[in-house]
Amino acid sequence: MSSEPKRLVLLRHAQAEHGALRDVDRALSIDGRAHARLVGERLLASTGVPDLVLCSAAVRTRQTWQLVAVGMEGAADDVEVRHLDELYGADVTDMLDVLCAAPEAATRLLVVGHEPVTSAVAHLLAGPGSEDAATHRVRTGISTAMAALLTHDGSWSSLGRRSSVLTGLVSGRENG
Repeated sequence: MSSEPKRLVLLRHAQAEHGALRDVDRALSIDGRAHARLVGERLLASTGVPDLVLCSAAVRTRQTWQLVAVGMEGAADDVEVRHLDELYGADVTDMLDVLCAAPEAATRLLVVGHEPVTSAVAHLLAGPGSEDAATHRVRTGISTAMAALLTHDGSWSSLGRRSSVLTGLVSGRENG
């Protein structure tokens, strides 16, 4: 097994419109589209390109990833993306199950999901050495188009309470 730590990015989808008949069909707002691109630029600069993207099957999460990839200026064109029904409506246990089942070959994993589970999982995983301000923020919830950045020294299957380091947050909004 590689000694390189795993990098996990937990991204909440960008701002969505409210007009769809079903919640799963809600599309991104105009502002949300801009925020998704910007968070893509910022993630590229701070974490690089993911090896694998696990994305909720909801329209707004799919659109968020598409625009994050655009913000990565072509660097993410060949990234494997899995759209998972189980991430829509997931609770903490569901998301941990998905994360623990990630292939070990993927050392940089990006998950595009929803609140409140995205911040709850980031808070659960945040262990010793985590950034104080980021830990406080995920405890109270994160904004749309915001990502929690974590590192993990073990296998994906060993993820659990306080097993990772929350190194910071990246936002697609001008004021976080």
